[in-house]
Amino acid sequence: MRAAAFSDLIGPEGVTIIEQPTPDPGAGEAVVDVEACSINRHDLWILEGDSAMVDADDLPFVSGLDVAGVVRSVGDGVERIEPGDRVVLCPNETCGRCQFCREGPENHCEEFSLYHGGLAEAARVDADRLVPLPASVGTTAAAALPTAYLTARHMLRQADVAAGDLIFVPGATGGVGVASVQLADALGARTIGTSSSAEKLDRLRELGLDHAVEGVDPETLRETVGAIGTPDAVINHLGGPYTDVGLDLLRRGGRMVVCGRTAGNESEIDIPDLFLGHKRVIGSTMGTQPELRRLVDLVESGDLEPEIEATYPLGATDEAFGAMRDREAVGKIIVTP
Repeated sequence: MRAAAFSDLIGPEGVTIIEQPTPDPGAGEAVVDVEACSINRHDLWILEGDSAMVDADDLPFVSGLDVAGVVRSVGDGVERIEPGDRVVLCPNETCGRCQFCREGPENHCEEFSLYHGGLAEAARVDADRLVPLPASVGTTAAAALPTAYLTARHMLRQADVAAGDLIFVPGATGGVGVASVQLADALGARTIGTSSSAEKLDRLRELGLDHAVEGVDPETLRETVGAIGTPDAVINHLGGPYTDVGLDLLRRGGRMVVCGRTAGNESEIDIPDLFLGHKRVIGSTMGTQPELRRLVDLVESGDLEPEIEATYPLGATDEAFGAMRDREAVGKIIVTP
């Protein structure tokens, strides 16, 4: 079978199409014929050599977390799914032994990790991590859900977002940003989103964005967003200087949830403002498998339509990563083996 492997950690130019054996499932595993696999900033960090989890000794490395397709075969002990089932993978990998695996939530697992291997024609996965797809939910739409939409949904829950709340989403035209705007809109919350592109913001308005702010300079955004209103919550996938800006804008008792570091690994926080304002900063990674099932239900019911920028064949995976690197996309980029 073919796979889009990272042969050099230099960016999109390091993607190579290779041949490798089609896997066989072990006990408790399934092999899925991959019809769609979305790519994420997580994959790009690996490809650019900006992740401690992969180095030159691991090459060629096949990434890809968000697998959707048809079950080809199952291993011993698998009873819940069978060949021919249409499925999407929850990419969480957990130890199954720690307190959080026993009592939940599972994404707090002390050894939490993520699946990789979906950028290929077939993927061997833990069968218990497969979520069945209703007939009305396509595999391309399903592949958009596991990382961006699952992360956004969990963040909104962590922030206790409710109808009528005002939510600030800096960098709102990326995968998690778009998902946050759509899901907040479904909850009846109002959103302020920022981007460097007026065209992208126009598209985001069509998806439910209430207040569009063009710009990326943190200090300018502090003034512009503040003039619109005082956010009840901030959904922050950027990190860096946007953390301080978001906290400064938050109302008393407001909540900021942080899931990423696209704008930087370190942030400065005004400690007196934090405690005197009774504000909360909450770290968040991914979500839980039941939350992914709920997202599939929302797509089936028509209450959510994942925003997909473009699809690329497996042979053009390098172009897909190039579009992500160059920030051309609004919403998800999907590779379709």
